[in-house]
Amino acid sequence: MESLNLESVKSFVDTLWVIDCAILVFIMQAGFMCMETGLSRHKNSINVALKNAADFGLSVVVFWIFGFGLMFGKSFEGIFGTDLFFFKTDQAEYMTYFVFQAMFVATAATIVSGAVAERMKFNGYLIITVIATGIIYPLVGHWAWSSSYLNNIDATRQLLAITGQVKSSGWLTDIGFVDFAGSTIVHSVGGWIALSAVLILGPRIGKYSDANKGKFTGSSFPLAVLGTLILWFGWFGFNGGSNGAMDEAVPLILINTFLAAAFGLLTGLGISFALFKKPNPYYIILGPLAGLVAITAGCNSMTSVTSIFVGIIGAVIAIFINEVLNKFEIDDVVGAVPVHLAAGVWGTLAVGFFSDLEILGTGLNRFEQIKAQFIGVIAVGAFSFFGSYVLLKLLNYIYPLRVSPLQEELGLNIAEHNATSVEHDLISVLEKQSKSGDLKVRGPQDPFTAGGVIGLYYNRLMSKLETTEAEKQKWRDRISNEVKLAVKVQENFLPKRNLENYPVKGINIAAREVSGDFFSFYPHNDSVYFIIADVAGKGIHAGMVMAKASTLFEIMSRDEVDPDEMMFHMNNDLFLTKTGGMFVTCILGEYNIKNDELRWVNGGHQPAIIRSTNGDYQQFDSNSPPMGVILQKDKSVYKVHKVKLENKRFFAFTDGLSESLNSEGEEIGIEGSLKIIEDNFNTDSAKQLSDISNMVISTAGSNNLSDDLTLIAIGK
Repeated sequence: MESLNLESVKSFVDTLWVIDCAILVFIMQAGFMCMETGLSRHKNSINVALKNAADFGLSVVVFWIFGFGLMFGKSFEGIFGTDLFFFKTDQAEYMTYFVFQAMFVATAATIVSGAVAERMKFNGYLIITVIATGIIYPLVGHWAWSSSYLNNIDATRQLLAITGQVKSSGWLTDIGFVDFAGSTIVHSVGGWIALSAVLILGPRIGKYSDANKGKFTGSSFPLAVLGTLILWFGWFGFNGGSNGAMDEAVPLILINTFLAAAFGLLTGLGISFALFKKPNPYYIILGPLAGLVAITAGCNSMTSVTSIFVGIIGAVIAIFINEVLNKFEIDDVVGAVPVHLAAGVWGTLAVGFFSDLEILGTGLNRFEQIKAQFIGVIAVGAFSFFGSYVLLKLLNYIYPLRVSPLQEELGLNIAEHNATSVEHDLISVLEKQSKSGDLKVRGPQDPFTAGGVIGLYYNRLMSKLETTEAEKQKWRDRISNEVKLAVKVQENFLPKRNLENYPVKGINIAAREVSGDFFSFYPHNDSVYFIIADVAGKGIHAGMVMAKASTLFEIMSRDEVDPDEMMFHMNNDLFLTKTGGMFVTCILGEYNIKNDELRWVNGGHQPAIIRSTNGDYQQFDSNSPPMGVILQKDKSVYKVHKVKLENKRFFAFTDGLSESLNSEGEEIGIEGSLKIIEDNFNTDSAKQLSDISNMVISTAGSNNLSDDLTLIAIGK
């Protein structure tokens, strides 16, 4: 047996320490999965979990093929590595080094997953993972982390290193930039890529609608908190393993990591009490994670008191940036940008301000060190953000990264993976049983999910129902009574579907051919959404476009999406799926019965009309483009009109009215349309619309209608 000396024992201990830390970092992947799944809605939970698993495997493979070489290979002008592709070695310490670095690249990749959750295609996310782990992360990693450590990996490289023919360090290292464990190189890089992705994708449909405030909550905050604790646990390996050895520096690294996270948590808790008078679970999740990210860059070179300060400020910055993102409607589902980008930038700059310069060992004075940190943060940020933004923007033109509105509403569990949940299966069983009357049918049961527990008790109930005919009848009656009671209670929360309770009326008279005119109302308790639209074209294709537009309206009205946002998503979906160059003009809006406010968007349609109580008419011309003409970048192109009705009546109509003929055979135009509306005015709006249509049909006579005639009226 080979004799052991103190140096070899220390090498074995150091290798074991780094391997253990790599395992801890691997466990962080489970933490990310739990946190992101818990903060996403239930209908997307499977998709989020699968992304976390897939990006780990893909990132490690890409990193092994060429990412590791770009990051740690022989340097070309301090910009990128040029060897070590398809990494292999016979030396244990270098194998360990690769494993540890592979865990880091997986972390950088999975940061993006949570930010883009609930609306990005699975395949699109895999492409982003390749870009992040194969190009952006290895390059910036080379700038700051490439060193002479791998110069002894083989005899040739060792000889070149001795003769000075190998450059190993990156340009940021050369100027004295320090990021000990990756506040910038790992976390901010992931955050910058996440920011570019969410800007290109846009927010989830309805996320920032007035009616949906507070409704886009995660499926399980306990699961998200569990994920946070797992991440906290794994972070000891993240920071501790970055030391590369088990020595006297490790205890300081670990205690600084622990204190920064703990005080970050207390900061989030304190801010939530100050703002909401109660603990906000989202802030309590953001706080410790921001503290961990912030201390990562300087955990080996700061005092414990300083680490507390860095953790506190990191949490404050993350919460502040989270509110800024919400203000500008930048939808980051899990707070990846506030935590990883913002807190990462702060932590990296804090190294220059607060770290022990002797421990850093760069030979710079305080001002020079601060300058180096700023240069590093700006360079890495600019390259990561603009590089990823340009690549993803180009990719989005070739292969749209966002799922369709219908898929987003259905949920990516089903739309992307055809995966159902216990609740979905239980509902299917109940529907089947209600149709067949077969009491032997049983639902899925699972003691660890809400739907599974319901299924468990439901199955017990059905077993009892099968006991005797008398018991069956008794339980049927009991269930019937309980269901009726539940329905009565539920009616207080669900929208009323009877339009007789709403001051809205509409009429559509079909012409001789299939056309694209339609109107629709979607009621809620205190409001009703409406649309009147005209597809530019005739025949079956117009009918198909009309059906698509009507379906999109129904789906987004159910989710109470604001009219301008609804028009934006409908436009882009119709643009991508239209046939024969058709487009849609429409007036789409919402009437709030409670505050008597009417708001609408007119997309290239006939003017909207409001009649006052004394018979005066106000005309609102279109100031927004039709739907389906061009792909729009954001909803600001669709201008919202807002008025208080105050006993006035709102009218909208298609060109079937304005292009109808008078007795002389001439089109009546807008002025003629107003005259017909006034001549047939009635306190009963339904009768008024009927009289208008009868007059138009009567005047057309034997010529019949040349186009569909569609009108709606809102108000008393």
